Amino acid sequence: MKDLLARLTDTFGPSGREDAVRRVIGAELEAMGQRPLTDALGNLVAVLPGRGGGARILLAAHMDEIGLIVTHVDEHGFARFAPVGGHSPQTLLGQRVRFFDGTTGTIGAERLDDPKDLRIDRLFIDCGGPRPAVRVGEMCAFAAPMASDGGDRWMSHAMDDRVGCLVLLEAARALRDTPHEVHLAFTVQEEVGLRGARTAGYTADPELALAIDVTATGDTPKARTMDVSLGKGAAIKVRDNSLLAHPYVLGWLRGAAERRGIPHQMEVLEFGGTDAGAIHTVRAGVRSGAVSIPCRHVHTPGEMVDAGDVRACVDLLVEALTAPLP
Repeated sequence: MKDLLARLTDTFGPSGREDAVRRVIGAELEAMGQRPLTDALGNLVAVLPGRGGGARILLAAHMDEIGLIVTHVDEHGFARFAPVGGHSPQTLLGQRVRFFDGTTGTIGAERLDDPKDLRIDRLFIDCGGPRPAVRVGEMCAFAAPMASDGGDRWMSHAMDDRVGCLVLLEAARALRDTPHEVHLAFTVQEEVGLRGARTAGYTADPELALAIDVTATGDTPKARTMDVSLGKGAAIKVRDNSLLAHPYVLGWLRGAAERRGIPHQMEVLEFGGTDAGAIHTVRAGVRSGAVSIPCRHVHTPGEMVDAGDVRACVDLLVEALTAPLP
């Protein structure tokens, strides 16, 4: 599991450029005997038919990561850029980035008279010059290979949401028997507006849906008060800015966790959203929720997760999908 996560997080894939990630996940699905399909927008979809008698359920995890897109390159090779997804200039300054062709650079800033003047439009990418190494329209992402403390804490860029893709793959691998028709959607362009989820949800037309994504934690110094911590299990989403989880889905997930004694915590996120925010409003509406992997330092090069929480998310999905719906 750890080795696959390292491959997933190290694969280039900002929003709209998920091709390489799709190939890695597609190979894993094919090794399970699946024949995944790619839709027009780029979502990768597979179906576990089940034994029958259950519901049509959609599970979605997004393949894309936040990135940057070059808007201008001067004669010395310094590249100005715009964000693709949510970025903070304080996080960007001094970070290394990598383009699709392997070109790397570091993010510098103009001379600032006051640190409060630090804004994205005062930053630039330096690939070493003097000639331009990149062109307008090219995208890059953080360059930060996965690291571990030697134990169960794993850190990397793109945990959001490659760790969700990992959970979805591992759950599919472990699910031996289900009455449900389970649609697996590895979606595109979540970070720029839940775009792939909207089309995947429309195509699958599910009776029930879950997003598998990371969530913030409240366990760091002076963090926003939040009852989610690393190492305390899977997070069952109650609310975020894109979704009020359906009460039926909350009861279904909580019942599965309690039935098997799977460590879990209830998540009320005061910001952000997941693919479920788009899926629950498609067609005539879909009962939706989310299983979240607690993650510190979201949208930075050092996103951190706990292996025990990842396993708990896998176990929760497998347990929920093994039995008929309540």
